[in-house]
Amino acid sequence: MTVYGAPWCPHCKRVKKFLAAHRVRYTSIDIDTDPQAIERLKEMQDGGQIIPTVVYPDGTHEVNPGDEALARRIGLTLEADRSAYDLVIVGGGPAGLAAAIYAAREGIDAIVVDASALGGQAGISDKIDNYPGFPDGISGGELADRFVAQARRYGVELVSAVSVTAIEHDDDELNTSLSSGQQLTSHAVIVATGSTYKRLDVPGEDGLIGAGVHFCATCDGPFYKGADEVVVIGGGNSALEEGLHLSEFAKKVRVLARSGLTASPVLQERVRSDPQFDIRTGVDIVSLEGDRGRFAAVVARDRDSDEVFRFPAAAAFVFIGLKPNNGFLGHDVERDAGGFLVTGPTMETSMAGVFAAGDVRSGSTKQLGSAVGDGIAALLMTRRYLEAHHHKASQAIPAWK
Repeated sequence: MTVYGAPWCPHCKRVKKFLAAHRVRYTSIDIDTDPQAIERLKEMQDGGQIIPTVVYPDGTHEVNPGDEALARRIGLTLEADRSAYDLVIVGGGPAGLAAAIYAAREGIDAIVVDASALGGQAGISDKIDNYPGFPDGISGGELADRFVAQARRYGVELVSAVSVTAIEHDDDELNTSLSSGQQLTSHAVIVATGSTYKRLDVPGEDGLIGAGVHFCATCDGPFYKGADEVVVIGGGNSALEEGLHLSEFAKKVRVLARSGLTASPVLQERVRSDPQFDIRTGVDIVSLEGDRGRFAAVVARDRDSDEVFRFPAAAAFVFIGLKPNNGFLGHDVERDAGGFLVTGPTMETSMAGVFAAGDVRSGSTKQLGSAVGDGIAALLMTRRYLEAHHHKASQAIPAWK
Protein backbone atom coordinates (compact mmCIF):
# COMPACT_ATOMS: atom_id res chain seq x y z
CA MET A 1 0.00 0.00 0.00
CA THR A 2 0.96 3.61 -0.48
CA VAL A 3 -0.41 6.45 1.66
CA TYR A 4 -0.27 10.02 0.35
CA GLY A 5 -0.48 12.47 3.24
CA ALA A 6 1.14 15.22 5.27
CA PRO A 7 2.26 15.64 8.91
CA TRP A 8 -0.43 18.27 9.58
CA CYS A 9 -3.31 16.08 8.33
CA PRO A 10 -5.28 14.40 11.19
CA HIS A 11 -6.96 11.81 8.93
CA CYS A 12 -3.55 10.87 7.52
CA LYS A 13 -2.43 10.11 11.07
CA ARG A 14 -5.57 8.03 11.61
CA VAL A 15 -4.98 5.94 8.49
CA LYS A 16 -1.30 5.36 9.29
CA LYS A 17 -2.11 4.47 12.89
CA PHE A 18 -4.73 1.95 11.74
CA LEU A 19 -2.37 0.26 9.28
CA ALA A 20 0.50 0.20 11.78
CA ALA A 21 -1.71 -1.30 14.49
CA HIS A 22 -2.71 -4.11 12.14
CA ARG A 23 0.93 -4.60 11.14
CA VAL A 24 0.28 -3.75 7.49
CA ARG A 25 3.32 -2.57 5.55
CA TYR A 26 2.87 0.62 3.55
CA THR A 27 4.89 3.36 1.89
CA SER A 28 4.28 6.89 3.14
CA ILE A 29 4.56 9.79 0.70
CA ASP A 30 4.63 13.31 2.17
CA ILE A 31 3.10 15.73 -0.33
CA ASP A 32 4.97 18.61 1.34
CA THR A 33 8.39 17.12 0.54
CA ASP A 34 7.73 15.22 -2.71
CA PRO A 35 7.27 17.69 -5.60
CA GLN A 36 5.69 15.03 -7.84
CA ALA A 37 3.15 13.82 -5.27
CA ILE A 38 0.58 16.55 -5.95
CA GLU A 39 0.66 15.80 -9.66
CA ARG A 40 0.11 12.09 -9.01
CA LEU A 41 -2.84 12.95 -6.74
CA LYS A 42 -4.36 15.14 -9.45
CA GLU A 43 -4.07 12.32 -11.96
CA MET A 44 -5.81 9.87 -9.61
CA GLN A 45 -8.52 12.32 -8.54
CA ASP A 46 -9.24 13.99 -11.90
CA GLY A 47 -7.72 17.23 -10.75
CA GLY A 48 -8.35 16.84 -7.02
CA GLN A 49 -5.62 16.71 -4.40
CA ILE A 50 -7.34 15.42 -1.28
CA ILE A 51 -5.39 13.58 1.41
CA PRO A 52 -5.12 10.99 2.73
CA THR A 53 -5.25 8.97 -0.46
CA VAL A 54 -4.54 5.25 -0.11
CA VAL A 55 -3.35 3.30 -3.15
CA TYR A 56 -3.90 -0.46 -2.78
CA PRO A 57 -1.69 -3.23 -4.22
CA ASP A 58 -4.14 -3.87 -7.06
CA GLY A 59 -3.75 -0.26 -8.26
CA THR A 60 -7.11 1.01 -7.04
CA HIS A 61 -7.27 3.88 -4.58
CA GLU A 62 -9.56 5.50 -2.02
CA VAL A 63 -9.68 9.08 -0.81
CA ASN A 64 -9.85 9.42 2.98
CA PRO A 65 -11.08 5.85 3.59
CA GLY A 66 -12.68 5.14 6.96
CA ASP A 67 -11.41 2.45 9.31
CA GLU A 68 -14.16 0.05 8.20
CA ALA A 69 -13.20 0.47 4.55
CA LEU A 70 -9.54 -0.12 5.38
CA ALA A 71 -10.46 -3.14 7.48
CA ARG A 72 -12.35 -4.74 4.62
CA ARG A 73 -9.51 -4.12 2.16
CA ILE A 74 -6.99 -5.87 4.41
CA GLY A 75 -9.31 -8.83 5.00
CA LEU A 76 -10.49 -8.29 8.58
CA THR A 77 -13.64 -9.98 9.89
CA LEU A 78 -16.14 -7.27 10.86
CA GLU A 79 -19.21 -9.33 11.75
CA ALA A 80 -19.87 -12.09 14.24
CA ASP A 81 -21.07 -15.42 12.84
CA ARG A 82 -23.93 -15.67 15.32
CA SER A 83 -25.84 -13.52 17.79
CA ALA A 84 -25.63 -15.71 20.92
CA TYR A 85 -22.60 -17.01 22.86
CA ASP A 86 -21.74 -18.24 26.33
CA LEU A 87 -19.19 -15.45 26.70
CA VAL A 88 -18.25 -12.21 24.95
CA ILE A 89 -14.67 -11.06 25.51
CA VAL A 90 -14.27 -7.35 24.81
CA GLY A 91 -10.66 -6.64 23.90
CA GLY A 92 -8.18 -8.70 21.88
CA GLY A 93 -4.95 -7.88 23.68
CA PRO A 94 -2.93 -10.37 25.76
CA ALA A 95 -5.54 -10.50 28.56
CA GLY A 96 -8.48 -11.03 26.20
CA LEU A 97 -6.71 -13.59 24.02
CA ALA A 98 -5.46 -15.55 27.05
CA ALA A 99 -9.03 -15.65 28.35
CA ALA A 100 -10.25 -16.79 24.92
CA ILE A 101 -7.71 -19.62 24.68
CA TYR A 102 -8.71 -20.91 28.13
CA ALA A 103 -12.40 -20.52 27.28
CA ALA A 104 -11.94 -22.78 24.27
CA ARG A 105 -10.09 -25.33 26.41
CA GLU A 106 -12.94 -25.26 28.93
CA GLY A 107 -15.61 -25.77 26.28
CA ILE A 108 -17.01 -22.26 26.69
CA ASP A 109 -18.42 -20.79 23.48
CA ALA A 110 -16.67 -17.41 23.31
CA ILE A 111 -16.10 -14.58 20.85
CA VAL A 112 -13.45 -11.85 21.02
CA VAL A 113 -14.36 -8.35 19.82
CA ASP A 114 -11.64 -5.72 19.52
CA ALA A 115 -12.06 -2.07 18.52
CA SER A 116 -8.63 -1.91 16.94
CA ALA A 117 -6.05 -4.58 16.16
CA LEU A 118 -5.75 -8.00 17.77
CA GLY A 119 -2.70 -8.11 20.00
CA GLY A 120 -3.29 -4.82 21.78
CA GLN A 121 -0.44 -2.54 22.80
CA ALA A 122 1.92 -5.50 22.85
CA GLY A 123 1.54 -5.67 19.09
CA ILE A 124 3.12 -2.24 18.54
CA SER A 125 6.07 -2.73 20.90
CA ASP A 126 9.43 -2.72 19.17
CA LYS A 127 10.77 -5.53 21.36
CA ILE A 128 9.55 -7.37 24.46
CA ASP A 129 12.40 -8.57 26.59
CA ASN A 130 10.74 -9.58 29.86
CA TYR A 131 8.13 -12.15 28.80
CA PRO A 132 8.99 -15.66 30.05
CA GLY A 133 10.00 -18.23 27.47
CA PHE A 134 11.84 -15.87 25.12
CA PRO A 135 15.40 -15.54 26.45
CA ASP A 136 16.49 -13.43 23.47
CA GLY A 137 13.38 -11.27 23.52
CA ILE A 138 10.73 -11.10 20.82
CA SER A 139 9.15 -8.32 18.77
CA GLY A 140 5.74 -7.22 19.99
CA GLY A 141 4.22 -7.88 16.58
CA GLU A 142 5.50 -11.45 16.48
CA LEU A 143 4.32 -12.21 20.01
CA ALA A 144 0.89 -10.75 19.25
CA ASP A 145 0.68 -12.85 16.08
CA ARG A 146 1.47 -15.96 18.15
CA PHE A 147 -1.33 -15.15 20.61
CA VAL A 148 -3.75 -14.72 17.71
CA ALA A 149 -2.58 -17.90 15.95
CA GLN A 150 -3.06 -19.94 19.11
CA ALA A 151 -6.55 -18.57 19.61
CA ARG A 152 -7.42 -19.40 16.00
CA ARG A 153 -6.01 -22.92 16.43
CA TYR A 154 -8.52 -23.44 19.23
CA GLY A 155 -11.30 -22.20 16.96
CA VAL A 156 -11.97 -18.95 18.81
CA GLU A 157 -14.06 -16.51 16.79
CA LEU A 158 -12.22 -13.18 16.45
CA VAL A 159 -13.71 -9.88 15.29
CA SER A 160 -11.45 -6.82 15.01
CA ALA A 161 -11.85 -3.15 14.01
CA VAL A 162 -15.34 -3.22 15.57
CA SER A 163 -15.96 -1.43 18.85
CA VAL A 164 -18.45 -2.18 21.62
CA THR A 165 -20.87 0.68 22.23
CA ALA A 166 -22.83 -0.67 25.21
CA ILE A 167 -23.33 -3.64 27.54
CA GLU A 168 -26.75 -3.96 29.13
CA HIS A 169 -28.71 -6.50 31.13
CA ASP A 170 -31.68 -8.23 29.58
CA ASP A 171 -33.22 -10.38 32.32
CA ASP A 172 -30.59 -13.05 33.03
CA GLU A 173 -28.58 -12.33 29.87
CA LEU A 174 -26.21 -9.59 28.73
CA ASN A 175 -26.60 -7.70 25.46
CA THR A 176 -23.41 -6.36 23.89
CA SER A 177 -24.00 -3.75 21.18
CA LEU A 178 -21.39 -3.35 18.43
CA SER A 179 -20.56 -0.31 16.30
CA SER A 180 -21.45 -2.42 13.25
CA GLY A 181 -25.06 -2.53 14.43
CA GLN A 182 -24.95 -6.16 15.59
CA GLN A 183 -26.09 -7.21 19.05
CA LEU A 184 -24.55 -10.18 20.83
CA THR A 185 -26.34 -12.01 23.63
CA SER A 186 -24.27 -13.88 26.23
CA HIS A 187 -24.37 -15.24 29.75
CA ALA A 188 -21.22 -13.36 30.76
CA VAL A 189 -18.76 -10.73 29.52
CA ILE A 190 -15.05 -10.22 30.20
CA VAL A 191 -13.88 -6.65 29.67
CA ALA A 192 -10.19 -6.67 28.71
CA THR A 193 -9.99 -3.41 26.78
CA GLY A 194 -6.84 -2.15 28.46
CA SER A 195 -5.90 1.48 28.88
CA THR A 196 -4.47 4.05 26.54
CA TYR A 197 -1.35 6.02 27.31
CA LYS A 198 -2.04 9.69 26.80
CA ARG A 199 0.08 10.97 23.97
CA LEU A 200 1.73 14.29 23.29
CA ASP A 201 0.07 14.72 19.88
CA VAL A 202 3.10 16.52 18.47
CA PRO A 203 4.82 16.11 15.08
CA GLY A 204 7.05 13.05 14.88
CA GLU A 205 5.43 11.11 17.73
CA ASP A 206 3.33 8.61 15.77
CA GLY A 207 6.19 7.37 13.62
CA LEU A 208 8.60 6.91 16.55
CA ILE A 209 6.43 5.01 19.04
CA GLY A 210 8.25 1.77 19.79
CA ALA A 211 11.34 3.12 18.02
CA GLY A 212 12.79 5.16 20.85
CA VAL A 213 9.53 6.66 22.15
CA HIS A 214 8.03 4.57 24.95
CA PHE A 215 5.35 4.61 27.64
CA CYS A 216 6.72 1.99 30.05
CA ALA A 217 10.14 2.20 31.68
CA THR A 218 9.79 -1.23 33.30
CA CYS A 219 9.14 -2.75 29.88
CA ASP A 220 11.65 -0.85 27.74
CA GLY A 221 14.16 0.78 30.09
CA PRO A 222 16.65 -2.12 30.00
CA PHE A 223 17.16 -1.55 26.26
CA TYR A 224 19.00 1.67 27.15
CA LYS A 225 21.54 0.30 29.57
CA GLY A 226 24.67 2.45 29.27
CA ALA A 227 22.92 5.22 27.31
CA ASP A 228 24.28 8.71 27.92
CA GLU A 229 20.83 10.25 28.31
CA VAL A 230 17.11 9.47 28.21
CA VAL A 231 14.25 11.96 28.50
CA VAL A 232 11.21 11.58 30.74
CA ILE A 233 8.21 13.73 29.81
CA GLY A 234 5.83 14.40 32.71
CA GLY A 235 6.00 15.60 36.29
CA GLY A 236 3.68 13.34 38.30
CA ASN A 237 4.37 10.35 40.52
CA SER A 238 4.51 7.92 37.59
CA ALA A 239 6.98 10.08 35.68
CA LEU A 240 9.42 10.40 38.56
CA GLU A 241 9.06 6.78 39.67
CA GLU A 242 9.75 5.59 36.15
CA GLY A 243 12.57 8.11 35.91
CA LEU A 244 14.21 6.58 38.98
CA HIS A 245 13.93 3.18 37.34
CA LEU A 246 15.52 4.54 34.17
CA SER A 247 18.41 5.96 36.20
CA GLU A 248 19.49 2.37 36.80
CA PHE A 249 20.29 2.10 33.08
CA ALA A 250 21.05 5.54 31.65
CA LYS A 251 23.82 7.84 32.86
CA LYS A 252 21.51 10.86 32.82
CA VAL A 253 17.74 11.29 33.03
CA ARG A 254 16.30 14.59 31.85
CA VAL A 255 12.79 15.38 33.13
CA LEU A 256 10.64 17.79 31.10
CA ALA A 257 7.34 18.93 32.62
CA ARG A 258 4.72 21.34 31.30
CA SER A 259 4.16 22.95 34.71
CA GLY A 260 5.76 22.38 38.09
CA LEU A 261 6.32 18.87 39.42
CA THR A 262 3.15 17.38 40.89
CA ALA A 263 4.68 14.22 42.37
CA SER A 264 4.74 13.65 46.13
CA PRO A 265 7.20 15.87 48.06
CA VAL A 266 9.26 12.82 49.11
CA LEU A 267 9.60 11.66 45.52
CA GLN A 268 10.46 15.16 44.32
CA GLU A 269 13.20 15.51 46.93
CA ARG A 270 14.68 12.15 46.03
CA VAL A 271 14.89 13.07 42.34
CA ARG A 272 16.14 16.62 42.89
CA SER A 273 18.94 15.36 45.13
CA ASP A 274 20.11 12.78 42.58
CA PRO A 275 22.93 14.13 40.36
CA GLN A 276 21.80 11.84 37.52
CA PHE A 277 18.67 13.96 37.06
CA ASP A 278 18.24 17.24 35.20
CA ILE A 279 14.78 18.75 35.74
CA ARG A 280 13.27 21.45 33.56
CA THR A 281 9.70 22.63 34.23
CA GLY A 282 7.49 25.08 32.39
CA VAL A 283 8.13 23.70 28.92
CA ASP A 284 5.86 22.63 26.08
CA ILE A 285 6.94 19.76 23.84
CA VAL A 286 7.06 21.08 20.27
CA SER A 287 8.06 17.92 18.39
CA LEU A 288 9.96 14.65 18.50
CA GLU A 289 12.76 14.28 15.98
CA GLY A 290 13.90 11.05 14.39
CA ASP A 291 16.91 9.88 12.48
CA ARG A 292 16.65 6.89 10.10
CA GLY A 293 13.41 5.78 11.65
CA ARG A 294 14.51 6.02 15.30
CA PHE A 295 14.03 8.68 17.93
CA ALA A 296 16.82 11.29 18.10
CA ALA A 297 15.74 14.33 20.11
CA VAL A 298 12.98 16.24 21.91
CA VAL A 299 12.28 19.81 20.82
CA ALA A 300 10.73 21.91 23.61
CA ARG A 301 9.73 25.55 24.11
CA ASP A 302 10.07 27.46 27.37
CA ARG A 303 6.62 28.78 28.25
CA ASP A 304 7.93 32.03 29.76
CA SER A 305 10.75 33.05 27.41
CA ASP A 306 9.44 31.30 24.26
CA GLU A 307 12.99 30.01 23.72
CA VAL A 308 13.22 26.69 21.86
CA PHE A 309 15.56 23.94 23.06
CA ARG A 310 16.63 20.67 21.45
CA PHE A 311 17.49 17.75 23.74
CA PRO A 312 19.23 14.82 21.97
CA ALA A 313 18.77 11.50 23.79
CA ALA A 314 18.71 7.76 23.28
CA ALA A 315 15.00 7.56 24.08
CA ALA A 316 11.98 9.49 25.32
CA PHE A 317 9.56 8.05 27.87
CA VAL A 318 6.15 9.73 28.02
CA PHE A 319 4.25 9.64 31.33
CA ILE A 320 1.41 12.13 31.14
CA GLY A 321 -1.38 9.81 32.23
CA LEU A 322 -3.44 6.73 31.40
CA LYS A 323 -7.04 6.54 30.26
CA PRO A 324 -8.89 3.23 30.76
CA ASN A 325 -10.91 2.13 27.74
CA ASN A 326 -14.25 1.48 29.41
CA GLY A 327 -16.56 4.35 28.47
CA PHE A 328 -19.04 1.95 26.84
CA LEU A 329 -20.01 0.53 30.27
CA GLY A 330 -21.91 3.59 31.47
CA HIS A 331 -21.69 5.44 34.76
CA ASP A 332 -23.29 2.84 37.04
CA VAL A 333 -20.34 0.44 36.96
CA GLU A 334 -17.97 1.13 39.88
CA ARG A 335 -14.63 2.72 39.04
CA ASP A 336 -11.72 4.02 41.09
CA ALA A 337 -10.53 7.64 41.10
CA GLY A 338 -8.61 7.07 37.87
CA GLY A 339 -11.60 5.58 36.08
CA PHE A 340 -10.35 1.96 36.22
CA LEU A 341 -12.88 -0.82 36.86
CA VAL A 342 -13.15 -1.98 40.46
CA THR A 343 -13.41 -5.75 40.82
CA GLY A 344 -14.05 -8.09 43.73
CA PRO A 345 -12.09 -11.23 44.66
CA THR A 346 -13.68 -13.10 41.74
CA MET A 347 -12.71 -10.31 39.27
CA GLU A 348 -16.40 -9.52 38.75
CA THR A 349 -17.30 -5.84 38.42
CA SER A 350 -20.28 -4.22 40.12
CA MET A 351 -22.32 -5.21 37.06
CA ALA A 352 -23.43 -8.81 37.53
CA GLY A 353 -21.90 -11.20 35.02
CA VAL A 354 -19.34 -8.66 33.77
CA PHE A 355 -15.72 -9.41 34.69
CA ALA A 356 -12.58 -7.34 34.09
CA ALA A 357 -9.00 -8.33 33.33
CA GLY A 358 -5.75 -6.62 32.44
CA ASP A 359 -4.92 -2.94 32.32
CA VAL A 360 -8.55 -1.76 32.44
CA ARG A 361 -8.88 -3.20 35.96
CA SER A 362 -8.14 -1.17 39.09
CA GLY A 363 -4.90 -2.29 40.73
CA SER A 364 -3.43 -3.92 37.62
CA THR A 365 0.32 -3.66 37.14
CA LYS A 366 0.24 -2.64 33.45
CA GLN A 367 2.62 -5.49 32.57
CA LEU A 368 2.23 -8.02 29.78
CA GLY A 369 2.81 -11.09 31.96
CA SER A 370 0.31 -10.04 34.60
CA ALA A 371 -2.26 -9.16 31.91
CA VAL A 372 -2.06 -12.73 30.60
CA GLY A 373 -2.49 -14.05 34.14
CA ASP A 374 -5.41 -11.69 34.69
CA GLY A 375 -7.13 -12.97 31.57
CA ILE A 376 -6.75 -16.59 32.64
CA ALA A 377 -7.94 -15.86 36.19
CA ALA A 378 -10.95 -13.91 34.91
CA LEU A 379 -11.91 -16.79 32.63
CA LEU A 380 -11.72 -19.34 35.45
CA MET A 381 -13.86 -17.06 37.64
CA THR A 382 -16.27 -16.63 34.75
CA ARG A 383 -16.56 -20.41 34.45
CA ARG A 384 -17.55 -20.61 38.12
CA TYR A 385 -20.17 -17.94 37.47
CA LEU A 386 -21.58 -19.87 34.50
CA GLU A 387 -21.68 -23.07 36.57
CA ALA A 388 -23.40 -21.32 39.48
CA HIS A 389 -26.05 -19.94 37.13
CA HIS A 390 -26.49 -23.32 35.43
CA HIS A 391 -25.16 -22.09 32.09
CA LYS A 392 -22.30 -24.57 32.15
CA ALA A 393 -21.82 -28.09 33.50
CA SER A 394 -19.19 -28.45 36.21
CA GLN A 395 -16.13 -29.72 34.40
CA ALA A 396 -12.59 -28.43 34.37
CA ILE A 397 -9.61 -29.32 32.24
CA PRO A 398 -6.39 -29.68 34.26
CA ALA A 399 -4.23 -26.57 33.86
CA TRP A 400 -1.16 -28.53 32.77
CA LYS A 401 -2.73 -30.10 29.69
